[in-house]
Amino acid sequence: MNLKYYQKDIECMSKENLKKLQGERLVKQFRRVYENVEFYRNRCKEAGVTPDDIKGLEDLHKIPFTSKDDLRATYPYGLFAVPMKDVVRLHASSGTTGKSIVVGYTQNDLGIWDDCCARQLTAIGIGQDDFVQNAYGYGMFTGGFGLHGGATKVGATVIPVSAGNTPRQLTFMQDFGSTLLCCTPSYAAYLGESLKDAGLSPDDIKLKAGIFGAEPWTEEMRRDIEKSLGIKAYDVYGLTEVLGPGVAFECSEQAGMHVNEDHFIIEIIDPETGKQVPDGQKGELVFTAITKEAFPLLRFRTKDICMVNSEVCKCGRTFVRMAKPMGRTDDMLIIRGVNVFPSQVETVLLQNGYPPNYQIIVGRENNNDTFEIKVEMVPEKFSDVVAEINKEEKALEAALLTVLQIKAKVKLVAPKSIARSEGKAKRVIDTRKLV
Repeated sequence: MNLKYYQKDIECMSKENLKKLQGERLVKQFRRVYENVEFYRNRCKEAGVTPDDIKGLEDLHKIPFTSKDDLRATYPYGLFAVPMKDVVRLHASSGTTGKSIVVGYTQNDLGIWDDCCARQLTAIGIGQDDFVQNAYGYGMFTGGFGLHGGATKVGATVIPVSAGNTPRQLTFMQDFGSTLLCCTPSYAAYLGESLKDAGLSPDDIKLKAGIFGAEPWTEEMRRDIEKSLGIKAYDVYGLTEVLGPGVAFECSEQAGMHVNEDHFIIEIIDPETGKQVPDGQKGELVFTAITKEAFPLLRFRTKDICMVNSEVCKCGRTFVRMAKPMGRTDDMLIIRGVNVFPSQVETVLLQNGYPPNYQIIVGRENNNDTFEIKVEMVPEKFSDVVAEINKEEKALEAALLTVLQIKAKVKLVAPKSIARSEGKAKRVIDTRKLV
């Protein structure tokens, strides 16, 4: 096997040396943040924690958590740990409630970000001979710039097409010879669908791989994308608050995403108690940035539900691997007392031959929750025979009930009748007034 590494000495560092490095960086980072960020200093004083109390990884649990509410409360620059004259770029989250989350980067932060993304590109065989079609959004969203910088680091030719304008995306794929596609998984699925609609097949393009993230997606959806575009589809994890894409990445083994542990400490906690849970057990994902200069979050609660595997990967990398997030503590739907994740719905649809184009609609009538799922039919199975549609709806309702343990009303709709998204797909419409 031809194993490729961008920074082999770091990516394959022994577990013992990696933990030692993390501990040293944590101690240094905590002291710097304590001394330079008033918010953290006050929070730690309330918790009775000083820099002298943090001597290594074993003291991580003493540091208070940080939440998105804290970031909003200190908007825009209250958590920055360097003078603004040292900040060379700002990004912001695309939150739907409250003010945006503003983050900053020093020149060194941008270099680290580029390196994190370059590690994944190298791991999946992308280099100087490749053409990277970056269809993530450029702008305040971190997606476009992160992978752009990583691709530049490995010497690939970057095509910064940004999100949207699907006909142009397909034209560029053909004319420019794109070999790697970067975008959200829902948009990748749409591009595969559009390729077929244009009378083209994977043989008409040169794509060999794709890096997709920024929203939840299932293994079934991965296989669907791989088939429609003729590629290998790789996962990437990141979030604006911590860095952007590149916090964790999938290698050629596709057996979980390697967390760049020389820059980030990962924890999985019980979301109720805040206590760490063992490897292989689900919980909430928490990150501590131990090298970031401008915006170094400590024990940031992501609200992503996940699990980790600390075994050394077959690729040789020693970084801990995180699973694909299984939902979120804040977008988990509680319907009639049952926890429902959109990813569960998507899995059932794909297993039963339906495309990942759906909408979950939750409402409330007479103090009871209503639960409907609109699902597009595939063109090959499209029918306007009412009896046939009803039969298919009932079959899908039964399949969903088995997994969700709650009955949903399924409404099959015509192909392409659900609005497409060129960014993050809007899967849930919840009209309940939940307070």
